[in-house]
Amino acid sequence: MQFDPEALKFDAAGLIPAIAQDAESGEVLMLAWMDAEAVRRTLASGAVTYWSRSRQEYWVKGATSGNRQELVEMRLDCDRDCLLVLVRQRGPACHTGRRTCFYTAVRGGEEVELMGPRVDR
Repeated sequence: MQFDPEALKFDAAGLIPAIAQDAESGEVLMLAWMDAEAVRRTLASGAVTYWSRSRQEYWVKGATSGNRQELVEMRLDCDRDCLLVLVRQRGPACHTGRRTCFYTAVRGGEEVELMGPRVDR
C-alpha cells in the first residue's frame, strides 16, 4: 500500500507530533511537530524536517547547528495521530546542548537534572 501523508490524523493546526528516537540505542531524543509537507520533505530528503510552531516555518534539524538527524525509518502509531522518527543523531538533539531534550527526571517529588550540556574541547 502506498503511503499518503494526507491520510495521517493532524490536529486542528494541521500538525502531528513526531517523536525522534535514536535508531541504534533506542534513546528518546525529542518531540517536535510535522505537517504533511514536513513529512514529505523528510521522506524525500532523508533529512528530518519539522514545522516550527514558534517561527511558523520549516526547519531541517541541525541545519544551523550541525546537529543533524538522518532518517532511518518513520513509523505511524495505531491511530495514525503520532509519528516515531528513528534517526541517526549527529551531535546533541536538544537546543540546550544536551543529547536529549528529556534530561530532567521527577524523583521523590523533586526535579533532578540527569545530564549537563555537552562540552566540546
